[in-house]
Amino acid sequence: MNDIILAAKNIMKRFPWGEGFLEVLKGASMEIESGKLTILSGPSGSGKSTLLYIIGGLERPDLGEVIFQGELLNSYNDNKLDDYRNRRIGFVFQMHYLLPDFTALENVTMPALIAGESQAAARDRAMSLLSDLSLLDRQDHYPNQLSGGEQQRVAVARALVNSPRLILADEPTGNLDRENAGLLLKLFRKLVDHTGVSILVATHDVELAGMGDITYNLYDGKIIGPKVLAHD
Repeated sequence: MNDIILAAKNIMKRFPWGEGFLEVLKGASMEIESGKLTILSGPSGSGKSTLLYIIGGLERPDLGEVIFQGELLNSYNDNKLDDYRNRRIGFVFQMHYLLPDFTALENVTMPALIAGESQAAARDRAMSLLSDLSLLDRQDHYPNQLSGGEQQRVAVARALVNSPRLILADEPTGNLDRENAGLLLKLFRKLVDHTGVSILVATHDVELAGMGDITYNLYDGKIIGPKVLAHD
């Protein structure tokens, strides 16, 4: 049996809408296998971001459960959720959200410092990641001195700096051209294959969805799948 790192079960979420509510998730369920690249596909506005935010502890579901490595996230208090987000999960968003007044190296180092790493250890880890992502020569550059693809790779390095078991990527290629989007997905593929990290990518791009190991489709608040894909 494959190792399931995270399971979302019958997730329901609604938001105030006019005089009533908009049901975004209507009992969505999915599993993320350890060491796999999982794709959550679906059209824009289908609720992919909401589901990722719930899985990542940024939102709480109205109903349903999220279980991470055997632990029920629903029972976590705010402090434990903060620790979960900082140490066990890495986030990559459509907007890179790099701090504009900090260099690439400083941006990558920041989460490790927040987690309590020493300056030296955090810097060494950040330098290693920047090297792995072919960004070492850009370490002293500020975000506005980097290309869109480079900015997003810095964001990936930042997501990896605390050695999380799971990376959540929400439309990470949305602001990239086709070439850089393909390169980023190939980077995710390499990270999964060579480090064993699990990655969940939410995307509305059908072509990019074909690069995963397992694909789920979110439609009308519910999940269809999984579809298991074969890769050489």
